[in-house]
Amino acid sequence: MASSTEIDLGIARWRKSSRSNTDGGLCVEVADGLAGVVPVRDSKRPGGAVVVVTGGAWGAFVDGIKRTP
Repeated sequence: MASSTEIDLGIARWRKSSRSNTDGGLCVEVADGLAGVVPVRDSKRPGGAVVVVTGGAWGAFVDGIKRTP
């Protein structure tokens, strides 16, 4: 994983995951447009911690989620 201190998150374009629920519970946001990495955060805490993963790791995660019923 990359460290968020090495990446300028000020340019991140955050969007809520399409898999987030609508009752205010499981809300994940991801940022697009950062070369090679995908920052992930809790949408209820936009100023909180950010996990930054490689694009490959994010792709594998998303593929796994799509296969989950």
